[in-house]
Amino acid sequence: MSNPPRLSAGGTRASTPRGLLVAKTRLQLDGELQSRKPVKFVPSSVGGVEILAGATGAPGKPAGPVYTSALDCLKKTWKFEGIRGVQRGLGAAYTYQVALNGSRLGFFEPIRRQINTAAGYGADETRAWTSLSAGAASGVVGAIFGNPLFLVKARMQAYSAHNPVGAQHNYKSVFHAFGVIIKADGIKGLARGVDAAMLRTAMGSTVQLPAYNLAKVELSELGLKDGIAKYLLSSFFSGLCVCAVMQPADTALTRMYNQAPNSIGPDGKPRGLLYKNPIDCLYKTWQVEGVRGWYKGTTAHLARIAPHTVVTLVANEFITRHWIEMKVASAAKLD
Repeated sequence: MSNPPRLSAGGTRASTPRGLLVAKTRLQLDGELQSRKPVKFVPSSVGGVEILAGATGAPGKPAGPVYTSALDCLKKTWKFEGIRGVQRGLGAAYTYQVALNGSRLGFFEPIRRQINTAAGYGADETRAWTSLSAGAASGVVGAIFGNPLFLVKARMQAYSAHNPVGAQHNYKSVFHAFGVIIKADGIKGLARGVDAAMLRTAMGSTVQLPAYNLAKVELSELGLKDGIAKYLLSSFFSGLCVCAVMQPADTALTRMYNQAPNSIGPDGKPRGLLYKNPIDCLYKTWQVEGVRGWYKGTTAHLARIAPHTVVTLVANEFITRHWIEMKVASAAKLD
């Protein structure tokens, strides 16, 4: 039996409130590598920076956060940039979600079945470790397909002429962004942050579908029958798990995407590369900002990822079931 179509479910995620994603992105960059503790930045041998004791904040970067919360970020964005600011990166977001979730959800079942078969289990058996492995593998595939679009989306959402945070990239459109990036960094520039994207998506995918399936099994044992109530509860639980596990990697991804060799900081001065890789980003963030730095923008992320997960998984559930029913009915007619 062929696999059910998944692109429709993947595309639904971009339809939920975009302002929350803009707020999450800006909060993750707000106060980047700034601390009350003395911190000094000096040039490294690879064109980035190393953190040593001695000074406060990044070179030339003003001290203090621009935003105090997700709500404050939304208010300021609306006040100074209007609806266009709140909806920044919408076109890239739609295309990215189709590329990421269409491939991630579409590859999950085939990969899980292959792992089950290779391990000597039944193809349709639900095993925790095979589900986790399939989730991580399908997440990596999705991250690779969607990386150029996520890169552009993150940079477009971070840009603000009024309340800048992080490096600033003023792109007019997705195609304009691709042209600027390729001209400055070559085709490899579109692959910037792909390692962080793979880490983030693998972590999220590792728990999303397995947590959803686990919740459905537990709810079934409690006597809840198949239906919208079970799907909603299971998908909401999955969203909570995804946010908790994925947030640190998501912060690292935003910061990795936002940096560029010739990038300009919020103070209008060149800043260059701050991180070598996502692990280096997580380490430097923890070193300067503590664990709280990993979880910047969590409120906005949770407010977005929970309903997004519900919409994606519930839509995927109904699409899959409808597809199976159609295939069974078609096979019955042939018999």
